[in-house]
This record gives sequence, C-alpha cells and structure tokens, in this order.
Amino acid sequence: KYVVQVTPQVRGMVVDVPVEPNVSVTKGTVLFRLDSTPFEIEVRVLQAQLATAEGSLTELKEQLKAAVSRTTSVRTQLELSRGREAQNRELARSGAGDRFALEDVEAKTKELEAQLRASVAEEAQIRAHLGATVGDDQAEIAKIKAQLARAQWELAQTVFYAPADGTVINLQLRPGQLATALGAFPVMTFVENDFQVLALFGQNELHQVRAGDEAEIALST
Repeated sequence: KYVVQVTPQVRGMVVDVPVEPNVSVTKGTVLFRLDSTPFEIEVRVLQAQLATAEGSLTELKEQLKAAVSRTTSVRTQLELSRGREAQNRELARSGAGDRFALEDVEAKTKELEAQLRASVAEEAQIRAHLGATVGDDQAEIAKIKAQLARAQWELAQTVFYAPADGTVINLQLRPGQLATALGAFPVMTFVENDFQVLALFGQNELHQVRAGDEAEIALST
C-alpha cells in the first residue's frame, strides 16, 4: 500500500486532531488543524497594504495628469514670454523700447524655463514609477499581491486533509503541541486503501504470457 509521511507545511500550535489511529477515513477528512490566528492576521495586514498601494496608484495617476497639465501650461506661457522678449529686444535695439521692460521679460522667461524643467522632471519621475511593472501590475502592487498569495497559502496549510481513502497510523499529534515543518519528523503516517500485488517470476515462466490473458494466482500462506 502507498504510505504518506504527513508533515505540516507551516509551523503552528495544534488545536484539533479529530482522527483516531487505525480508523479508516475518507479522502478530504480533516486530519488536524493548527492555530490559524497569526496567519489570518498576516492576510489582513497584507490586504490593507494592497488597498493602500492601489489607492496610492490612483493618486499617482492623478498626479501625472496634473503634472502633464502643468507642463503644457508652463510651456505655453514660456512660448508667449519668449515672443514678448523678442519683441522687446527689437524695440530696445531700435531705441523705441524700454530697457527695464526687456529685463523684466528676460527674467520672466528664465523663471518659466526653470519651472518647465522642474515640471518635466516631475512628470518623468511619476512616469518611471508607474512604468515599473510586473505583468499587468505596478511593481509595488505586484510585490504585495505575491506576499498576500503566499500568506493565503500558508493560512490554507493550517488544516490538513486526508489525501485519499485510508488509515492514520503512528499518530503523534495532540492539541497544544507545536508542529513544525520538518520533513524528517512526520506528525503521523497515512496508509492509503489502494494497493498493488507484486510478484516475481522467472523469465522462462512468462514466455507465452501476453497482456490481457486470464490468470489464476495462488499465494503461499
């Protein structure tokens, strides 16, 4: 018969062992439960982090829209300022313009150029943050989703079910005991009901036997 050495996948305190040794159980029967409290807390923490990260992503998208709008506005103002600067320079050169007005426009142009560089840099920074993706998700969200998936898997491992119809032997678990995920120390052994009969034959005894032939088997007592 197939024999499964049962070892928990996560470390935890045993809270329930609803099976008895040498009693047949069906596939899917609960063999033992670990305290799920710390795993449930971890799942809730990561769910909260995911909600926060998704909110931050929405906020980043709004910031990008604002940055793009600001860049467009500053660029338009800069073009107008450069036009006025050219006009004032031409007037000053011909002696019909005010030198102070030209200096004022030049200062305004430089200020708008600085604003444009800052706005473009901010826009690029936001795009870089949004562009860091794993699959269809932004990188930080993908990271939290992966952590959440692992936490949910660990939570699911706090309940161990019978892998097939069979019988539990070598039962070592009791409520209050700390179970650890160490393969060298199984907490019980599960023997499946399904079995195979193995027999050895000499080569000469099988030379006329074909698959599908009817066979009669006699076992020594």
